[in-house]
Amino acid sequence: MEAGERARVFFALWPDASVRHALGELAVDARAECGGRATASDKIHLTLVFIGDIARSRVAALQACAAAVEAKPFELELSVLGYWRHNRIVWAGAKRCPAELVALVAALSRKLAGLGIREENRPYVPHVTLVRNARAAPKQTRMTPLAWRARELVLVESLSGAGTSRYDVISRWPVAASV
Repeated sequence: MEAGERARVFFALWPDASVRHALGELAVDARAECGGRATASDKIHLTLVFIGDIARSRVAALQACAAAVEAKPFELELSVLGYWRHNRIVWAGAKRCPAELVALVAALSRKLAGLGIREENRPYVPHVTLVRNARAAPKQTRMTPLAWRARELVLVESLSGAGTSRYDVISRWPVAASV
């Protein structure tokens, strides 16, 4: 974590190398079709709870919340491509959100509420951002199904500067050793 009094952070699921590679290739293909900026494979993730800008001194409390959450193993099948026109994002998503994923997000949100961090006032929609600033929606809304076994929950800091950005994983917790 870099120095400074504030940090921009979020909780996410981080894919293993094979899923990251497959989604990275899908992002490049989507960019070729839709324009915009493909998400680099090393930044691909599934956001669970976006915290945003917080005092760096609160990171330890966030870590304690995540450490107290028990997650059951699950697999997320990504099989849908979508486009949000309002923010020009092409994304990969699931037709069905596993109950275990919904439970993980809810448990994490409850723990964070104890710190005064409120969850978003809308249903959780699991998605992976593939392209930002896309000029058009993808023509095809189906993709070859991709199975993502949830292996680890991470706390990530988003850092930007000089026209670039990067994600630094601050902490990691296993979702389940048996997955």
